[in-house]
Amino acid sequence: MRSHLLNDLTAEHYRRSVTEGVERVAAQLATTGRPFTGITVDALAPRVERIDLDRPLHDTTAVLDELEEVYLRDAVYFHHPRYLAHLNCPVVIPAVLGEAVLSAVNSSLDTWDQSAGGTLIERKLIDWTAGRIGLGPAADGVFTSGGTQSNLQALLLAREEAKCENLAELRIFASEVSHFSVRKAAKLLGLSADSVVSVPVGQDKRMGTVALAHELERCVQDGLTPMAVVATAGSTDFGSIDPLPGIAELCARYGAWLHVDAAYGCGLLVSPRRRELLAGIEQADSVTVDYHKSFFQPVSSSAVLVRDAATLRHATYHAEYLNPRRMVQERIPNQVDKSLQTTRRFDALKLWMTLRVMGADGIGQLFDEVCDLAHQGWQLLAADPRFDVVVEPQLSTLVFRYIPAAVTDPAEIDRANLYARKALFASGDAVVAGTKVSGRHHLKFTLLNPETTAQDITAVLDLIAGHAEQYLGDSLDRAC
Repeated sequence: MRSHLLNDLTAEHYRRSVTEGVERVAAQLATTGRPFTGITVDALAPRVERIDLDRPLHDTTAVLDELEEVYLRDAVYFHHPRYLAHLNCPVVIPAVLGEAVLSAVNSSLDTWDQSAGGTLIERKLIDWTAGRIGLGPAADGVFTSGGTQSNLQALLLAREEAKCENLAELRIFASEVSHFSVRKAAKLLGLSADSVVSVPVGQDKRMGTVALAHELERCVQDGLTPMAVVATAGSTDFGSIDPLPGIAELCARYGAWLHVDAAYGCGLLVSPRRRELLAGIEQADSVTVDYHKSFFQPVSSSAVLVRDAATLRHATYHAEYLNPRRMVQERIPNQVDKSLQTTRRFDALKLWMTLRVMGADGIGQLFDEVCDLAHQGWQLLAADPRFDVVVEPQLSTLVFRYIPAAVTDPAEIDRANLYARKALFASGDAVVAGTKVSGRHHLKFTLLNPETTAQDITAVLDLIAGHAEQYLGDSLDRAC
């Protein structure tokens, strides 16, 4: 069994095995004609269930054959131009190369003596990102598993900086379309059930500063503590960016920590044409970025950045066997001193490879392309009498609803939209997402693939309308 350990004696075995796996994936990518096969849980589950994990195949080729049947053939492929559903991006090749390197070397980014240059690369990328944001010379941060963890850590720091002994008095303010992780973080941090105050948005789905000012003032009048305001720079449903300068001004006035959740909108940091949409982000106390959304990186690749490196001390614990206090005086850089995680992958390498091969402008141009495409899609939807589109996009998300000419019952229209989404997924021809707006079911395109075209959008809209019309026709037949 030692022949399977990766070391100097098995380097050739490693090369052959990985090459065979890469060739399988490359062949699948080259021949995949749809984003999904449409397979159901009931059809796929028995294939997985019948595999006896206590009886190994002892052969890489046989295992890859089996994997093709239970995973590769029926995977949902984000690289396909008609995958239009969630915040999943196609990935760039330099980042995939980085993934292969980091997996094989398997550095752990908690301490210097487990990572060496990996620590310095991550720190360089944190400094680079903080510079792009404009947080100033005292800024710092750390890579995380994703936006949920980044938001949790940012709000942990905000809670500690609030210096309030009674957690029940703390309040967090976030727009009504902010990410659910804000409420999850509040619960994990031991805050009260009503600690997150939902601030109304306008028709543009951006947080209203007048409404925020009202809620902050009421908080103070009630003897409570405004712990933090979470401004969203790219909401999940609408891609909306809250008015950051006005929110920053209110945070300064009321002494609230300003956290900007830019998990989606962080791609604007490298955009040659849209960077001004993030104006005001430089005033944040903390920022979440998800490179695995709009930097075209493989999951996972995220970071939390802070204006004042000293605030990261709230996540610091010292263990004699890992990061004893003396190492601080010895200036040994241990990233675990800043992180909620201990063992942690060298995910920063993927972004490093991408920047060194493509450059920041190269990434930004790709993100600009999908934002341009979203505007084209909005124009198509606005001109199509079959659909009602909710808001003009700031980024690359479109939320809309099929509206049949002959049906006026909102509940029936809801069912038609739900059916169309499910039928489209079952066909495998395209994958779209869904959400609710004002209690009504809507469909959603999240456009993150520069290979998607306006023609793809038009074709998918026709498919949606066709499925919805089929449902309504069958429904009418049943009623008769």
